[in-house]
Amino acid sequence: MATVTRENVGLLTDKITVNISKGDYLPSFDKSLKQYGKQANIPGFRKGMVPAGLIKKMYGNSVFTDEVLKTVEKELTSYMSTEKLEIFAQPLPLPENDARQIDINNPADYSFAFEIGLKPAFSLADLASAKPTRLKVEVTPEMIDEEVDRIRTRNGKMTEPEAVSSDENVLNLTLTETNAAGEPIEGGIKKDNSLLVKYFNETTRPKWIGLKNGDFIVLQPSAAFDVKEREWVLNDLGLDKADTAGSDKYFKAEITKVGLIEKPELNEEFFKTAFPGKEIATEADFRDAVKGDIQNHWDGQARNQLQHTLYHTLLDQTKIEFPEDFLKRWMQTGGETPKSHAEVEQEFPSFVNQLKWTLIVDKIVHDNHIEVGAEDINAFAKQQLFGYMGMPSGAEEQPWVADYVQRMMQDRKFVEDTVHRIQTERVFSWVETQVTPADKPVSRDEFQHLVEEHQHHQH
Repeated sequence: MATVTRENVGLLTDKITVNISKGDYLPSFDKSLKQYGKQANIPGFRKGMVPAGLIKKMYGNSVFTDEVLKTVEKELTSYMSTEKLEIFAQPLPLPENDARQIDINNPADYSFAFEIGLKPAFSLADLASAKPTRLKVEVTPEMIDEEVDRIRTRNGKMTEPEAVSSDENVLNLTLTETNAAGEPIEGGIKKDNSLLVKYFNETTRPKWIGLKNGDFIVLQPSAAFDVKEREWVLNDLGLDKADTAGSDKYFKAEITKVGLIEKPELNEEFFKTAFPGKEIATEADFRDAVKGDIQNHWDGQARNQLQHTLYHTLLDQTKIEFPEDFLKRWMQTGGETPKSHAEVEQEFPSFVNQLKWTLIVDKIVHDNHIEVGAEDINAFAKQQLFGYMGMPSGAEEQPWVADYVQRMMQDRKFVEDTVHRIQTERVFSWVETQVTPADKPVSRDEFQHLVEEHQHHQH
């Protein structure tokens, strides 16, 4: 009869030894060999009539070895299930195991040993003592003006005036790399682009006024644009924004079309277009709606930043011990492809951080009974569809919507990704209930600077 023993051999690392006797595997070996005899298709013999001796000679060794190893695996799995062992990865066979000891001509008792890495018990970081800051961007009249202008531009009508007349003109340009004299360079960059006149710096803008289709100016990105706009243009040209030589290249910028967006008037018709479903009658109400959207955007960004802070609080302040030696051996031999010792040492810190976060999330999910059901996935699929298509939520009952959702529910990757997304959102929602962040009013520029500084510090 099979026996299983277990002993501790290191931090959160145990050795399990499975001992099996002949009686544990010989019956299944005989059964498998007979099954081979029934299915074997050997010339000169009718199917199912091949002599048992020939079957044993042809297949015996491999079937015997398979049955011994399958018996060992069955006993190991049964033991771990009975003992309710929480382990990392899979048990690692120890080097002392030698399948060559298995001999069909000399059935015997066998022992196979495995090493397991045990998941640790731990407590979460004390979130109640954390003092996170929640940034609160103050929406200014200037921010509202900018957004109103963007909405009007987005809903405007494109016209094609004969000549450039203002900073609001849209220029369709062909940018051709040249020398300082404006002569094209063979094999140089050539790219079409579309830019507003106001994207150029104050020195360059006046040069465009009065120009028509076919007219051009020769420019250098370093001299024609301020920093932010220059980065956009260099990226579009395939140049590195940090490369001074690229920024100093000369380009002939030839107008292929002059455009001008006629912006709609601020009236009720426009308000309905900009905010369908809302009753907005005055410009003041329109600006309030715009302000609300801007505030919601920055509040969402602030929540993301708060969650990023809480993620690091949990990761950095939750103390968890790991069976490091076991995990490193598993990384070397247990994955899809073997890794060298040097590769494991390099990858291990990141690997352990990911493992730590997985344990933290699992604990929060388990302790707080966080579940994601089919109805949650169904609702997310609809929400995603309506978001993509800009549809109102009242279209749920359309037959094609149900067909789409049904298809997505059959997509394993979609389901797994959706479960992960919803679960993560609910985990952070719970984490946020455990802290009392202090609001810190900041400007838009301060917010962006603080976020960049925080992320740089974390990395």
